[in-house]
Amino acid sequence: MASFATDDSPFNKVVGLGFSGVPTADELEEIEHAYAAVGAPVQVELPHLADPDIGIALSRRGYQLESFENVLGIVVEAEYDVTLPDGIEVRPSADEELAVWLNLMADAVAVPDTQGVPWREEFPRDTYIEAERDAASADIIRYIALLNDEIAGGAGLRTAEGVAQFAGAATLPAHRRHGIQSALLSTRLSDAATAGCDVGVITTQPASKSQQNAQRSGFDLLYTRAVLVKHTDPS
Repeated sequence: MASFATDDSPFNKVVGLGFSGVPTADELEEIEHAYAAVGAPVQVELPHLADPDIGIALSRRGYQLESFENVLGIVVEAEYDVTLPDGIEVRPSADEELAVWLNLMADAVAVPDTQGVPWREEFPRDTYIEAERDAASADIIRYIALLNDEIAGGAGLRTAEGVAQFAGAATLPAHRRHGIQSALLSTRLSDAATAGCDVGVITTQPASKSQQNAQRSGFDLLYTRAVLVKHTDPS
């Protein structure tokens, strides 16, 4: 699937490539022309499980490797006993505080965590907020974490057809290394179980603190995907 939202949006990408065979040259050219028409580069997320011929074909067409991402999964248990550390509270974010949640997330991701491989992508603040606003309207449950009654972090969870997608987790720099991410993760796991989910998935940067927290909570690495980018020519 190829998607485009707006200039510099995190939703501008090609996903799922490689799960149903090797795309033809005509199919790739059609995608490239579509992105060129809107002046956007083509960003492909290619899982390592894909046919190796796809990577070769993309390289020959001028795609360059820019980063890697890890996708982890978990079999959701029937229930979870969530006991948060003293001083930490995690609650759903109410509809009337959407602006608070959006700005919290934007402030948190503006200062990347330095542990592990940093996220390659950086987006203008307004673009990031609009992307999160769109995501929040797609049946995503928003969470806010507080440390000693002060807002410290936020996250999102989407459940559909037995699958829980753990997304949009971030902690403000001043509150990192206090267990905020683990608290958000355990709370969302419990809610995923309550929603009747069978499995959960999360995307992290390799060797990041987020990956460590996920694996500590029972997630296992499913696959690594390469992010390959080709800058298109509008002409």
